[in-house]
Amino acid sequence: MANGVFHTGYGIEINLTEPDLGHRDRPELLAQITAPIDQRERELLECLQHHHEGRCEAEEHDAERSPWMTIRRRTVRGRTTWVAAHLPIRRTPTAEESDKHKAMKERIARAADRHGCTWELEARTADGKVRTDVLVTGPGGLRIGWEAQYSPITAETVRRRSRNAAAHGIVPLWVTSSDRAALIDRAPWARVDDLSWRQIASPLAMVVRAGIRHLQQWKCTASSVRTCPVNGSWCGKMHTGWYLPALCLPEKAPTQVDELVGASATGEFVPMRVPMQTDGSTVSRMWVPAADRDRWRATFAEDTEPGTDEQAPADAAITYTRGELDPVCRYGEETYTFNDPRPRRGNADAASLHTFDTVPDRLLAIPRQLRRLALTPEERHRAAAALGCDIADLGPCAGCGEPINRYGPYGIHACAPCRLRVLTHRP
Repeated sequence: MANGVFHTGYGIEINLTEPDLGHRDRPELLAQITAPIDQRERELLECLQHHHEGRCEAEEHDAERSPWMTIRRRTVRGRTTWVAAHLPIRRTPTAEESDKHKAMKERIARAADRHGCTWELEARTADGKVRTDVLVTGPGGLRIGWEAQYSPITAETVRRRSRNAAAHGIVPLWVTSSDRAALIDRAPWARVDDLSWRQIASPLAMVVRAGIRHLQQWKCTASSVRTCPVNGSWCGKMHTGWYLPALCLPEKAPTQVDELVGASATGEFVPMRVPMQTDGSTVSRMWVPAADRDRWRATFAEDTEPGTDEQAPADAAITYTRGELDPVCRYGEETYTFNDPRPRRGNADAASLHTFDTVPDRLLAIPRQLRRLALTPEERHRAAAALGCDIADLGPCAGCGEPINRYGPYGIHACAPCRLRVLTHRP
């Protein structure tokens, strides 16, 4: 990331570490350079090294980078600053990318038809601010905006278009074939195999390889079928995390793209945005079964979907360090990259893994419907027979040793697991 850029319109160098950007006579400068790319000239801001030498590190190391820059916020250890990052080279999609894009849109539309959903290609909102590759509307009115992304795109463009879609009541769903795509974990997403357009257009199955996860919860003991994700053995604590279908125990069947079209539009699968337990600024996005989402919320007794992306919130206070303007291109030197090249994403064994020292009490609470349960005389006799005592003299529970509350509403003590064992016991 660079701490300065060259303004091609004014012919000036801008220092992003200064409150006035190094130009007190230009109060409008900040609003101008931080405007979205589609609202200003793309070649307005230039890499300083490229301006001085005609070549910069970004062009040397990455053929997809341009010398043109964008300004965005970056938050590190609670401090938010302005930084400049290289834009990707703007180009039209190749013929192959265009064919794949078209085939995927047609496949989504066919799947929507089969699942009883309505669809519209290249749908636009009334105000023209949102255009969606395929807008799928479920029987209940839920609208999913599918975006088939086979060409490069910036993370900020993904965020901006997703925010606009959400503001118009559309749930975005980006699909890509690249595990380095900038859209991964920046918006609701799904990754598929990199198939030819003919394979995409065919009736053959198309599996979602990443972007869909299932909730796994277990007590980490020596007898657990899954090893401890913390120490590789067992720790005696409770683990909760989101796993790919193939890594679930027992293994779950993968979801097909055609299935996701219908399941997302009916609410069977829902988008989740979950921060990591150890670092709230790191967020995992995924599509999950609605039942798993409800279990997750019950576990944490709150909605954990809100969080922060790598990009700082728009109202975060900016810290100006008043540093010296650095004319050297720093592309590739830091881990905070704007876009490609990126590490592979979305393939971790577990996402948003959380560990509890003990099982939360709220998970042990007796469900309300069980508290309303009334025992019949036959069930009381069965309980007495199971415990080996007279019905009028029920002693301690054979399962846990707790005394029986013979005068309670059940005729059995309040130990939920043992009570259920007794009620389901057949002598």
